[in-house]
Amino acid sequence: MLHGEVTRTRALLLLALALTVAALPASGSAAYAAWDWPVDGGEVAAGYLPPTSPYGPGHRGLDVAAPTGSVVRAVAAGTVTFAGRVAGVGAVTVDHGGRRSTYQPVVAVVRSGAEVSRGEPLGRLSPVGSHCGPRACLHLGRIEADGYADPLALLSPQAQVRLFPPHGPAPVPPEPERVVPSGDLLMPVDAPVTSRFGMRVHPVTGVHKLHDGTDFGASCGTPVRAADAGTVSSVGSVPGYGNRVRIEHGGATATTYNHLASFAVGAGEPVAQGQTVGAVGSTGLSTGCHLHLSVLLGGQPVDPEPLLTAP
Repeated sequence: MLHGEVTRTRALLLLALALTVAALPASGSAAYAAWDWPVDGGEVAAGYLPPTSPYGPGHRGLDVAAPTGSVVRAVAAGTVTFAGRVAGVGAVTVDHGGRRSTYQPVVAVVRSGAEVSRGEPLGRLSPVGSHCGPRACLHLGRIEADGYADPLALLSPQAQVRLFPPHGPAPVPPEPERVVPSGDLLMPVDAPVTSRFGMRVHPVTGVHKLHDGTDFGASCGTPVRAADAGTVSSVGSVPGYGNRVRIEHGGATATTYNHLASFAVGAGEPVAQGQTVGAVGSTGLSTGCHLHLSVLLGGQPVDPEPLLTAP
């Protein structure tokens, strides 16, 4: 009798286990591998069209229309394996463990080898090399072990799909808010870079942490220029950063100017590109006169240097 009960109990446990396994999604299914959309509020301008041969014609990705300067984000966590230019067009590739995502045209703010999380900014959408001219759009690619595949199959169904007519003009999009043109952030001071963006030991606290901007070795009192036009969102003292000016440029882009000796603007004021916003100082946790410039995309700090141009 006891043996029969044990047998029945074991059978019930095996049945429960089998049902549980059957209910789980298959490995690699969309439930586990779904991607986030790489740009906010984008519209699908052109879908994936597989080529008939490895080198034949086709559309090996998804075109997502978005305003120039839009923040381009990683669709999933992974490692940046390429960030640079291909035939003059900025591109980024992220490896997600055998599956890769590609993004172009992009002004990258990440470097090859960087680990990125889902939704982390990779750069900004550039108008140079757009597949959707005269509109700007992001070409998102998906590469599996056996070749190209449709990115839309992994994307959550949140974007508005509006395929453009093959003949005639493309529909006119709503006028977007002003955004920062790609690669058009002005150098805030004429001075050498003394400390770059990235992990380092803080010279004052001795803590190993992210240096969330670029330091310029300028003399105290040197005028500091706005990297681009925008609106001053805050002016004041911030722990560690000393006297700071923050400017919002639209398109989820902001810049901050830190360790200032004095301010030349007030909160709420519009500023033009190149306008003086303050003077270099050594306030906050600082070892000497310098400017610490930070660039924020979607609220996250990114490397300013690839985005800066000389006056």
